[in-house]
Amino acid sequence: MALEQRLSLKLSQKLVMTQSLQQAIKLLQMSRLELSDTIQNELLENPVLEDQRDHGEEEQAGAEREGAENADTGMDNHLDNIDMDAYFQEYLTDHQPKNRDREFRDPSDYPQFENMVSSRETLHEHLEHQLGLLPINERGFEIGVEIIGNINDAGRLVAELSEIAELGDWQEEEVTEVWKAIREFDPLGVGARNLRECLEIQLAYSEWSGTELEALLLDHFDLIYKQKYKEIMQIYDIDKETLKEYLEAIKEFDPEPGRAFAPLPPQYIQPDVYIVKVDDEYVIQLNDEGTPRLRVSAHYPKILEQTKGNDKEASDYIKDKFKSAMWLIRSLDQRNRTIYKVAESLVRHQRDFFDKGVEHMKPLVLREVADDIGMHESTVSRVVNNKYVHTPRGVFELKYFFRSGLASANGDDVSSLAVKEKIRKLCSEESPAKPYSDATIVKILTREGIQIARRTVAKYREELGIPSSSKRRKKI
Repeated sequence: MALEQRLSLKLSQKLVMTQSLQQAIKLLQMSRLELSDTIQNELLENPVLEDQRDHGEEEQAGAEREGAENADTGMDNHLDNIDMDAYFQEYLTDHQPKNRDREFRDPSDYPQFENMVSSRETLHEHLEHQLGLLPINERGFEIGVEIIGNINDAGRLVAELSEIAELGDWQEEEVTEVWKAIREFDPLGVGARNLRECLEIQLAYSEWSGTELEALLLDHFDLIYKQKYKEIMQIYDIDKETLKEYLEAIKEFDPEPGRAFAPLPPQYIQPDVYIVKVDDEYVIQLNDEGTPRLRVSAHYPKILEQTKGNDKEASDYIKDKFKSAMWLIRSLDQRNRTIYKVAESLVRHQRDFFDKGVEHMKPLVLREVADDIGMHESTVSRVVNNKYVHTPRGVFELKYFFRSGLASANGDDVSSLAVKEKIRKLCSEESPAKPYSDATIVKILTREGIQIARRTVAKYREELGIPSSSKRRKKI
């Protein structure tokens, strides 16, 4: 068998992930915070990129004229594949009007200086500050610090007093004495080992101290916890109204007093899209506040012309940065266009939600929006991830509008979110003495034309944080 070499031509198609496509996909799935950080890094690393907001009106106008002049000299011949004429025409001639009014803010609009704190005081810091005010010796202070260190964010002591005594070779009586002092710290009930102890100290400092309610709570806490109200009324010979008054008073106490100092920093959301109703139509506006307005510096084409034939390394560097800058700007523009298209499609599909509320939310999947805007389903998935929209109904994550559906009697599917809202509304309007069971809710929804199984109702109810009917029933 002879071996031979041959040359042949073959025509084929294949998908290649170019650098530009990879960058566009990466930017598309970023949140506003991630996108802002990426742009700032590019501004630092790429000298060709500029933020239009960093330049004055005169400098901006001069850059426009210089960019137009350079574009007319045929700079595209020096930048190989970069179409500088089209680029400068698109990006360097589209600026804000020169005679725009400057905005001034009244100093009274700024927040109060007293509200500008660097961090909140933690529960442990709050307790240690009070510990320092106690008339105790250094040994007692060390015990107190150890006790406070074993108090969780809810204000509950999570270690036994005997275990704390062993940590520092202290006597358990010493630890108990300091612990009793800490229990009277603010907030009241902190350092308790269980719910009964927490309510006990709060009751002792309330208007109910020394009353029948105190005896009820201390002597028959188990009966209250198990809701054995008939036995309580027999023991204390009280009527139903008096028992209700006692139970309402107990509800005023805080079972987790440390939560007020829990480290829960506020989470600020900046919407990517605003949907505003103007007359009878919804207008979509992209939020570009805080995002740099990128442009290519008009000075670098002149530098490139000067380095032509003299410094090939510098010339190649500038060409590479020009390409990178143009890729980034075009990717950002494509990102904005895609987000706008998805928001526009959501308005078309969920018009009833925007007009009437959550009970009129329609079932929607990614494929429906993808087919509507002529893009791939994975692209829509990247758009709705970590993106928020401000609507007349509130601020929602974009993926909030994508829900599964349930069949209805009229042939139209109903969104699972709308069904949850109906269940929540039914439970809020039910009789406290006879709450709806899951089976009863199924019958009510069936009468409304919604076909749903009992286990589905139980699942939705649990997702809404609604207890079962037996736990919702009030026995008095």
